[in-house]
Amino acid sequence: MVGRFYDPDGTHYGIPTYPFRLAPDGLVTRRQLRAKGLRPGGQDIAAQILWRSRRYGRRIRVAYLYRFDRAKPVRPMTPAKWAALAKANAARRTCPNCLTDAGYCIPVSLGMCVTCAHLDEQRAA
Repeated sequence: MVGRFYDPDGTHYGIPTYPFRLAPDGLVTRRQLRAKGLRPGGQDIAAQILWRSRRYGRRIRVAYLYRFDRAKPVRPMTPAKWAALAKANAARRTCPNCLTDAGYCIPVSLGMCVTCAHLDEQRAA
């Protein structure tokens, strides 16, 4: 017996389903495509992998699979996209209190740079 998640016909789960590490050759995840510089390119999900994860409280996890032969190359970044990304990263590094570039991404938990957060704590003490 291969396992409860083995359904290559798709009769039980609707699409072909395989247990962890038993997907056939030619089917890859989105991460595997990206590692090779590819993207799904608008194709439908070809199959899925299901497994029960010990890390997430024994919940059933899913990874969708795409056909490798239908994948397309990743689109290159345009100058406008590079500029937008740089602007977004600069906003994440700018402290709203002192309006300076902290040199690192401001922690969401603090909402300000570490220096400003510690100044507020020192004033309260």
